[in-house]
Amino acid sequence: MKRTINSAIRLIFSKNVKNYREILKYSQEKLAEKAGISVQTIKDIESCRRWVSDKTLTMLAKALNVPEFQLFLPDKYIKDKKYKKPALKSLMTLKSKVQLLMDEQFEVAVKSGDFS
Repeated sequence: MKRTINSAIRLIFSKNVKNYREILKYSQEKLAEKAGISVQTIKDIESCRRWVSDKTLTMLAKALNVPEFQLFLPDKYIKDKKYKKPALKSLMTLKSKVQLLMDEQFEVAVKSGDFS
């Protein structure tokens, strides 16, 4: 039974890595570059031939702009599959814009010394 659970988790993880990569319109090469791992590692992960270390998991999640746990969620936790990819892409775009604005405001505050 343990082997079946592990196989299911690996399959979900590999599908999610590929799905999030495709949502971002990243090639395997681009994801590998952003995550700081080899293209072969990405290919092996997406085809369920390789499991990941905690370090690789963190690098992949960061490159895909998702929390680590989200890479393990099955599709059934995303209710409306029709809107899954566009909604996720919109959320990821929004997250990036908010992060950029926060970074800019932080830099202004640091330069000016005004933290009020």
